[in-house]
Amino acid sequence: MKNNYEVLNAQDLSFFETIVGEAMVLISAEAKDNYGHDETEDLVFHPDVVLKPNTTNQISSILKYCNERNIPVTTRAGGTGLSGGALPIYGGVLLSMERFNQLIEIDERNLQATVEPGMITQVFMDLVNEKGLMYPVDPSSKGSSMLGGNLAESSGGPRAVKYGTVRDYVLNMEIVLPNGEIIWTGSNTLKYSSGYNLTHLMIGSEGTLAIITKIVFKLIPQPKHNLLLLASFPSEELACDAVSAIFRDGNNPSAVEFIEKEAVDWVVKYEHLTIQINPQAKAFLLIEVDGNDLDLLMNDCEKISNVLMNYQAEDILFADSAQQKEDFWRMRRSIALSVKANSIYKEEDTVVPRAELAKLLKGVKAIGSKYGFQSVCYGHAGDGNLHINIIRGNLTDQQWHVELKNGIREIFELTVQLGGTLSGEHGIGYVQKEYMDIKYPAAHINLMKGIKAVFDPNHILNPGKIFN
Repeated sequence: MKNNYEVLNAQDLSFFETIVGEAMVLISAEAKDNYGHDETEDLVFHPDVVLKPNTTNQISSILKYCNERNIPVTTRAGGTGLSGGALPIYGGVLLSMERFNQLIEIDERNLQATVEPGMITQVFMDLVNEKGLMYPVDPSSKGSSMLGGNLAESSGGPRAVKYGTVRDYVLNMEIVLPNGEIIWTGSNTLKYSSGYNLTHLMIGSEGTLAIITKIVFKLIPQPKHNLLLLASFPSEELACDAVSAIFRDGNNPSAVEFIEKEAVDWVVKYEHLTIQINPQAKAFLLIEVDGNDLDLLMNDCEKISNVLMNYQAEDILFADSAQQKEDFWRMRRSIALSVKANSIYKEEDTVVPRAELAKLLKGVKAIGSKYGFQSVCYGHAGDGNLHINIIRGNLTDQQWHVELKNGIREIFELTVQLGGTLSGEHGIGYVQKEYMDIKYPAAHINLMKGIKAVFDPNHILNPGKIFN
């Protein structure tokens, strides 16, 4: 894929070496291959050069130069994305943020932390936990994803149903604009009513508007206890319908995860887990409650169990040890890896009002029958977020690359009809942009394009993402 961007030359490489040092300018074929893909299907786009800066001023100099030279720049965090957001589809500069990995401060008095965007999410969570505090945004990729990537895609995770997404925990950030200017987007305060909220605009912008170099997060006290249930159901629809009923009954779980039986089979085999589950079950709900009063939490589990039994839950397993909790969560978090180990796949990140989840799932299976594809579904049922893994299996090139697009379009059309949208936490990126018209009219998309043009008039930052 080509555009009217300048081709890098020896002078450009020499300039980059003066900014970040020769060792941090990578041009080998191996480096380009390593940084030319993320976790999106089997797509690979090689950059012309990989740069590894570690200061805001270095990024400022790089962007100013690339903006003047019309060189595309794609920012990369942990490379765990599922929408192609970090793919350098026009070549140019791949800007790796892996050296921006420092914790600057934990402000215990104000329950805030300032951190660089290249820190691994789990590392940050652990550092905060040591202070008795909590950063509750926990995507399945938290062991390898970076905080900056979480912001770029507006990540959520299992506990978003109670605690919200990353958007609810960012107070302020330092960013570098495409022309090299450095600004802070807001203030380190819990309220903000001082003009347009640029902080929220950056979150979910997928690296198309600016590059994040520092983040100020809001933190909360760490709950003392959490309890975990795994319930099995005779059908997917009953499991989905039970989700809305849990909340209508007045419960406030910290996670409600839906898992299809086939996903459980694949992950148990992949992870060699020894969880004893009902072999006749068609679907499962993994439900967590947390808080400071253990007696109240036990009562919550009893109330939730009563709701589940009204929807024909066959077995309700209580995780009675730390190891069993870990096994239950590992079963949920390893699904994507187990699917990938079995086949090339496409993952669609649909989200609907949670009461419509059963209709969405039923429709996905019908569309799969129509187009001849198998799907493995799971996700954050508590907030209506269903991950649909479409398995390539024995599909021909014609079916996989051409006909399947019609099936995916029908999935998104159904999602929107049910009051939902195209992505809950993975972003639009490269692979979903052709479906944006399903959700948004031209006026809406033109507003987005206008914002992009204000920030990045030369379109050098992560070009070819979200829309053409």
